[in-house]
Amino acid sequence: MARVYATSSQYQEYTGEAPPTDIDVRLRRASALLDAQVFRLCRYDVDDTGLPTNAVVAQAFADATCAQVEWGVQVGDITGAAGVGWDTVKIGTAELGRSGTATSGDEAPGRQIAPAVWDALRSPDLTPDILWIGAVMTC
Repeated sequence: MARVYATSSQYQEYTGEAPPTDIDVRLRRASALLDAQVFRLCRYDVDDTGLPTNAVVAQAFADATCAQVEWGVQVGDITGAAGVGWDTVKIGTAELGRSGTATSGDEAPGRQIAPAVWDALRSPDLTPDILWIGAVMTC
């Protein structure tokens, strides 16, 4: 079962804004993205469900998740679909272009890690004894 690191009320508290109507989907997707690209590369204590047991780490992960969702809201893309191929788009006198051969949305803004995610994970309260970023180990 997928872990979700933040709630809609935490999102509202973090942003000061009412959550989008699909906030649960966005929180789940942001949590999965951060799991795949950031959290899996960290060392921290977890409970039976894989969630952080330390309250400071849990709050940092919630803030990071909210930051990622907020980023998706701001850039208008939560899936990476905005990065998939189009050559030229013209609206009135404005014209935008990019490669139409892109088949992956990995470079799309919605698939990028929000800068505020790193702010949340660089808190001085996150000492190496409770969170170690980049600590991939095998036992």
